[in-house]
Formats: sequence, structure tokens, C-alpha cells
Amino acid sequence: MTRPLVLGHRGACGYLPELTLGALRLAAELGAEGVEVDVVPTRDGRLVVRHDRALAPTTDADAVLGAGLRVDDLSWDEVRRLRARERFPELRPSSAAHDGEEPVLVLPDVVRLAEQLDLLLVVEIKDAAAFTAVGLDPAPLVARDLDRAGCPVVLESFEKTPLDALAALGLPSMYLVDDEGSAPDESRDYAAELADPSSLRRFAGVSLATSLVTPQRVAALHAEGLDVWTWTLRPENRFLAPEHRRGADPAAFGDWRTPWGALLDAGVDGVFADHPDLAVDLVSSRG
Repeated sequence: MTRPLVLGHRGACGYLPELTLGALRLAAELGAEGVEVDVVPTRDGRLVVRHDRALAPTTDADAVLGAGLRVDDLSWDEVRRLRARERFPELRPSSAAHDGEEPVLVLPDVVRLAEQLDLLLVVEIKDAAAFTAVGLDPAPLVARDLDRAGCPVVLESFEKTPLDALAALGLPSMYLVDDEGSAPDESRDYAAELADPSSLRRFAGVSLATSLVTPQRVAALHAEGLDVWTWTLRPENRFLAPEHRRGADPAAFGDWRTPWGALLDAGVDGVFADHPDLAVDLVSSRG
């Protein structure tokens, strides 16, 4: 069996505020073979490297620009004034100690870093249907920013529409599947997608929420020629099932090795980890 890829989820965001150059560089230093970033457009068509349409969860937007603003309400000149903040300050105070140190990035910044560090770059296209509805289709913006990228790139999205629109780029694409709900651009829910994996053959693979990973499901997807990745590996008690928690402190690391090991045993081809060093060590210890 091929050794699974370890991908830094928004960089090494267990240690530094997510989607900053520091977090992305640290992921590489900790042994990740690639990094995952999310992109959302400003009103003037710049692809900002943020997970959320709302900027307040991970930046100082409320203090600098005013409460309640979304990325597509703002120009890049406005967004570039912001500084990154830790998403989970109560769980990750050592990361929160770096709040305000780094600016918000745009996608070309990350492409240059991935080229310099020889990293696989995974680009997640967020909320494509919602942005397209307000005249900001992300697909041509992604194509523009990835033109002549000198690093390997994989695209991913919870929606098929942007992945299909970008198929002409010839880049591998992973279809993201959640454990509830349905894709915003389709009437079929995610359970229906998994019940008919043959319909997903046009993609390089499927990226599953960890709760959806079973050996049988991975085998069925592999039988269709699809790679299987999974997200997100987090070691803190708050993110672990009760039987894997240690003590009452939600920020303390629990028994993360057991559930993560089960994912590897199921045969996944890649994992997204907030603390990529832990995942690298676990993968390495299993040969």
C-alpha cells in the first residue's frame, strides 16, 4: 500500500494562525508534503486565502473595517489592511499569541511559496455557487492565478460546478464530501453521491469527512479508480470522540493515535492535519 500523503490543513494551523505564510512554511518544516488553502474573492476579483466568507473569525476585520463585513463586500486594498488571528484562541493560546503578526494573503503569494518549498498545493474553492450568484464566479479567477504555476496543484471543492469549469486546466481535482447536507450547486445530497461512486469518476478522487471513512467505503471508491483523502485530523479533546478524550480540558491532547490509525488502516491515500508533525510521525511509525 502506498504511504499516505500528509497535508498541512491551512498550513500547520495547530501551531500558528491559519493560512499565513508562517503556518504554511511551518507545515513544510514539520514534514508535510503539501499544504491546503481556501480561496474566496474580494469584490474586485482578488482571491484571498481565507476559509470563510466572513472575515471576523480569523482576522481583525471587525476592529479595522467594521463588524459584519464579508470578503466580497470589500476591495483587496481594504482586505490587505487586515491581520490574521487564531480561530480557536481558547484551545490554541500559543497560536493566538501570534495574532496580528501576519497579513492576509492572496493566492499568488501561496503559489510562490509552494514553488520555493517544492510543496503540493491543494486549493479549495469555497462557496462557488454563492459567489457566482453575486457576479464573482471563482473559477476564472482560480484559472488566472494558477496560470503557469510552477508547483503541483490539486483543486478541491464541495461543489462540482467549479471543478468541472476548471477541468480544461488539466489539474487533478478532489470532490469534497461532508457527513451531512448537500452540495450547494446540486439537488443530490452527499449520501447519494457516496451511494453511486461511479458518478464521480471524472475526478481524481474524493475527500471525505473523517466520520465517513470505513474500509468498505474506501475500497469501493478505490474500485472506481478514485483516491481517497480525509479531513480533518485534530488531536485536542474537543475534536475527539468521548472514548478518546483524556481529562476534562478541551484543549488537552487526547488519544489521537487510535482514531487516526483507524483512518490509515482503512486505506486512505491522504490526510489533512492541523498538526502535520503528529500525522507524519504516525505514518512513519507504521512503515
